[in-house]
Amino acid sequence: MRYSPGSLKALTTLTYARSSAHALLAFGWLFLCVLMAQPATAQRKFEQSKEIGLALGTAYYKGDVNPDQHLGGRLTAGYGAYYRHNFSTRLGLRINYFQGRIEAWDADSPDPWQQNRNLHFRNDIGELSALVEINYLDHQIGNPGDRLTAFLYTGIGIYTHMPEAELNGQWTPLQPLGTEGQGTSWAEAYGIEAYGTTGVSVPIGFGFKSNIGPFTTFNIDWGVRKTWTDYLDDVSGIYADRAVLLQERGEVTAAMADRSLIPEGGVANQGGLQRGDPSRTDVYAYITASLSFRISKKPTTCWSEI
Repeated sequence: MRYSPGSLKALTTLTYARSSAHALLAFGWLFLCVLMAQPATAQRKFEQSKEIGLALGTAYYKGDVNPDQHLGGRLTAGYGAYYRHNFSTRLGLRINYFQGRIEAWDADSPDPWQQNRNLHFRNDIGELSALVEINYLDHQIGNPGDRLTAFLYTGIGIYTHMPEAELNGQWTPLQPLGTEGQGTSWAEAYGIEAYGTTGVSVPIGFGFKSNIGPFTTFNIDWGVRKTWTDYLDDVSGIYADRAVLLQERGEVTAAMADRSLIPEGGVANQGGLQRGDPSRTDVYAYITASLSFRISKKPTTCWSEI
């Protein structure tokens, strides 16, 4: 399918409108949860505590190279750390950093069209976020009466990323190449601009936490990150004109841009044909397990004494 410059711009505008609506729904969900938590918070004496934690886990994404599967793609280990301030037994704020790699290959897809497109990427995403946590049950780190609770969280994050692909045994950053024509005269006609390598995310997730000692808690959580980019995988819209890429960007960019096993329609230059799906943005997710340690006063059986 070939796209005209006007139709591609209209599709991009619609995508951003949908993304903004999803973000408003996420914050509305958080506000509702906070209201629901308030009566329960007052059931026990208001106590604050502070924790630091270390996390291990993995990351995955959903986008053009992995459009449907949670935990799809090729998984690798990630790591992170956080600080948590518990304002009460139900409500806390977590300042969180995590770095994880997302990776996916068209060759792993059951879709024949993707297999023929033959793209792949990997991307190390580092995220710093501020997360509001709401415990389902009362939980105070170190309190033997608070064993296990589920929790919900959401907030806002800032992430950095740089997609890469392999060519002749070497992994090469893709954003500077402009594989969809960014920075060329062809892209100007289609309104395609270079994408950024930093962005804002909205994390939404849940987890479980359990005290395992007088000052230690074990946590597991899973959270999806809403983004406003379609380029975590360096794939979004249409193929750029190959002749323009060769002239203005060089052979490496042209080779990375179109790796099709069999060119669609039998033509070597697929400029204007579909390369990705610009109608939806990419999301990424972290799944982590962590240990957190209380760094404030030690809890006792008589909370008024601390």
